[in-house]
Amino acid sequence: MSQEILAPRAPLTVDAHQHFWSYTPADFGWISDPMAAIRRDFSPADLAPLLLQTGIDRTVAVQARQSIEETNWLLSLANENDWIAGVVGWLPLADPAIQSFLDEAAANPRLKGLRHILQAEPDAYMLREDFNAGVSLLRHHGLTYDLLVLEHQLPAAIQFVDRHPSQPFVLDHLAKPLIAAGTLEPWRANLRELARRPHVSCKLSGLVTEASFHAWAPADLRPYIESALEAFGPARLLFGSDWPVCTVAATYPRWVQVIHQFIAELSPHEQQAILGGNAASFYNLND
Repeated sequence: MSQEILAPRAPLTVDAHQHFWSYTPADFGWISDPMAAIRRDFSPADLAPLLLQTGIDRTVAVQARQSIEETNWLLSLANENDWIAGVVGWLPLADPAIQSFLDEAAANPRLKGLRHILQAEPDAYMLREDFNAGVSLLRHHGLTYDLLVLEHQLPAAIQFVDRHPSQPFVLDHLAKPLIAAGTLEPWRANLRELARRPHVSCKLSGLVTEASFHAWAPADLRPYIESALEAFGPARLLFGSDWPVCTVAATYPRWVQVIHQFIAELSPHEQQAILGGNAASFYNLND
């Protein structure tokens, strides 16, 4: 009996951080006047051609509104579009009924993790007992947690992740360092301290919007990307676009190009880990 010989599969590339939304001023008040270009709807039909153009195979859609309705909507989009390999949604983690919410939502295998917009909360929110009780349930459902904080919140974030040493965390946008001001410390020292926790990974995403929107250059980003690479290493960094937010400062292909340039000196294996392998492993993206 003859045996079919299969050609080697190309490595999977994953955009580990993108958004969809139906825009309303009430829900998206954080979109300031300098970002007015993204005050509109963004759907899979808008992103799909960009993925084809840049060779991105899969994405992870991340919540932008703190509502169960949006989480369900993102899951419906993932069910309709195979290339949306996972969803990071929102559930009321501090709610006493969080177990029932988790049981229902985690029944959909496209739900890979949760996020709360901690950057809009006081640091003390990360230490609340009810919130931490909800987070402690995530690993039992195979769910990750996306850590969205600002650079000055990193010390509190370190205390937070230390309470959950078995919970996989990923830091979004390098904690939004002050790139436009060229400030490295204490962000860099705090990032290094956070990276000492092996259960924490980090996304190379959301950086152009922390730089000067219309005057940034790759050299402005270099100290921050190099700091992240030094702290987390290639095995715990995930490529993400933060589309469509990134489009106020760079096109999707331009951001993909910038990341390729910064990791070009790494080994092919390390490059592929950052461009897709780490995201596939962290979010359990079964292809």
